[in-house]
Amino acid sequence: MAEYKHGTYGEFAESIVEASVQAATVPVYVGVAPVNLIRNFQSAVNSPIKLTDFDSVKRLIGYSSDWNSFDLCEAFYLHFDNESGNVGPIVAINVLNPAVHKKAQATTKTLAFANGRATIESDTIILDTLVLADKVEGTDFSISYDFGKKLVVIESIGNTCITGSVQATYSEVDPASVTPETIIGGASAAGVYSGLGCVKLVYPELNLIPNLIICPKWGCAPAVYKAMVKAGTAINGHWDAFIYSDIPVYDGAAVDTIELAKAWQTTNGYTSERSKVFWPQAKDTAGHVFHASVLATWRTLLVDASHNGVPMESPSNKSLPICKQYFGDSSVNRGFDQQQGNELNAAGITTVVFWGGLWVLWGPHTAAYKHDSVTDKRVIFDNSIRMMMYITNSFQAEHALKIDSPMTRAQADTIKNREQEKADALAAIGALIGTPVVEFKESENSTAEIAEGNFVWGFKGTPTPPFKSGTLRVAYTTAGFDSYFGEVE
Repeated sequence: MAEYKHGTYGEFAESIVEASVQAATVPVYVGVAPVNLIRNFQSAVNSPIKLTDFDSVKRLIGYSSDWNSFDLCEAFYLHFDNESGNVGPIVAINVLNPAVHKKAQATTKTLAFANGRATIESDTIILDTLVLADKVEGTDFSISYDFGKKLVVIESIGNTCITGSVQATYSEVDPASVTPETIIGGASAAGVYSGLGCVKLVYPELNLIPNLIICPKWGCAPAVYKAMVKAGTAINGHWDAFIYSDIPVYDGAAVDTIELAKAWQTTNGYTSERSKVFWPQAKDTAGHVFHASVLATWRTLLVDASHNGVPMESPSNKSLPICKQYFGDSSVNRGFDQQQGNELNAAGITTVVFWGGLWVLWGPHTAAYKHDSVTDKRVIFDNSIRMMMYITNSFQAEHALKIDSPMTRAQADTIKNREQEKADALAAIGALIGTPVVEFKESENSTAEIAEGNFVWGFKGTPTPPFKSGTLRVAYTTAGFDSYFGEVE
């Protein structure tokens, strides 16, 4: 029963961290969240949900500290529940369906009510299924959830004061029943979307263009990685998204050395130019274990935001809130330094190292990069591919409403001039080097294509490469000895 109050009161509420970053980059996380802990959970199953702070996480999709069972919570914590403040927004797609992924038998428990109140400690309970014997929710009692304590709070309401022992019955979710196939999902002809197929819903339902896709925990499965790359290619027939994925630290056997990680990447084909792959994982001072892909996403949002949303800079060599590399609880590997980390970079694998007095992300390359065997220069750096995606996405978004309007020569020139203006602006801020050129050429626009209403503009530009290495060559000279005998003025 609610406490009787008469007078004025003061209480400490949960701390509110104001948003420190609102990035133009839109990362889409796909995985498992504890939607069983919110009411009317169906709205959070296989649907893209925009999250801006920890409060929205708890209201819209749920939170648990059990990251192994509820893997999306790793991202929720890093983006919204640590000392760095809010770094978002992010979009989350949860595949856990409590109506399907649940334990076969219901749970029955006897609750001891005191002062009209009882609690159940659980993060697997499906709140919508909780019933009390001979009692009616909304008439006799209310249900709420304390995410910090993992407690279901049941309180008497109205003129009712529940006392003594009362039997409660509820169902529980089974996160272990989620499989890589659940994450992959798809989109049916009937308009049913699931898993990575829901990426197609981000633009029409949220009016956001997805440009990063991450599957914490699940991206370590080769089938999921391939599905991520496919899902990020021409989303809705238009948008391109870059992929952040991980090499596992365990895959039937330990993958806990640099050589094993490189071999695993090659064997499993984690080499798409549209992706960036990471190894190993990392820990913070509180003992939290993070996938490097999630750490990289968090840092990428900060870097992109520092350039007004333009992905002109790699997140490599940027600090991370961690204190050590992690290779699995059973591994004896105590870690490696920056020089050894370069072996991974040379194979197109990004890692984390201690460098310059900080733990940093280390590696500016795409997964397609291989030292001394790069045939296409655009695959060398992550920011090169992301800049190309940024430019094509920007073109499509800006001119979308011009489609089916009359394409006069003046209109063709207007589009060319606008794209040139944007290219020049990118060059002015250092996102492109040299002189980018936008053209509308007769050789690329045949009469047959124009008759069909198809028009092509050409863009030539060079994304600015990162300062990957710098060497100062120092030579010894005997010339200094002349100072012993020269005149002193």
